[in-house]
Amino acid sequence: MKKALVLVLLGLTVAGCTQTEKGATIGAASGAIIGGAVTGNVRGAAIGAAIGGVSGAIIGNVSDQPGQCYYRDRYGRRYIDSCPRGY
Repeated sequence: MKKALVLVLLGLTVAGCTQTEKGATIGAASGAIIGGAVTGNVRGAAIGAAIGGVSGAIIGNVSDQPGQCYYRDRYGRRYIDSCPRGY
């Protein structure tokens, strides 16, 4: 019962957020779970949350901009530009 209540409250807190905020929240939560599971300690969970939060915010930000896509150049840098035709 407690788990269901926590999930409902979490869903309500995310409901009023922008796509960027939702992406950051989901990315941080996923990153914390994966980081904690892989390393088995809190430090790994914190690093995973930070990486996941930033990645989720970037992806969420792109979803707020219709017609824009997320790319990487040959040096690994990320940038946003117009999507190719048909997308």
